[in-house]
Amino acid sequence: MSNTKSKILVTGGMGYIGSHTTVELLAQNYEVIIVDNLANSYSFILDRIEQISGVRPHYYHMDVCNAAQMDELFSKEKDIAGVIHFAAYKAVGESVAEPLKYYHNNLNGLVTILQAMQTHGLDNFVFSSSVVQEPKFS
Repeated sequence: MSNTKSKILVTGGMGYIGSHTTVELLAQNYEVIIVDNLANSYSFILDRIEQISGVRPHYYHMDVCNAAQMDELFSKEKDIAGVIHFAAYKAVGESVAEPLKYYHNNLNGLVTILQAMQTHGLDNFVFSSSVVQEPKFS
């Protein structure tokens, strides 16, 4: 039996759902890598995750929409077993007021991650999404 822990990448891992998922993954003996640009979260969350779990996950301050950064990450962390993607904007009111901001981040981020995963031969992926109202263009 191998002592190697499975490595999971959690995008948006410093957000509410991402940080709770990270704590649970650590409790289940996974090695966790977090990617977060801190657009909707705070750096102190990493300390809180460590306080709760006793383990400090690997953290990369990166934007999932940046293809070069994602490629660099997957090149460096060669043994990622799966990706859980939470790095999306989610505020309904703002998504209606600024739909293109949301499309850019949520769709481009998703496509960029999937392309990097494909390039590096990864296929275990969990995607979290919320339904938002359809935008009204004037």
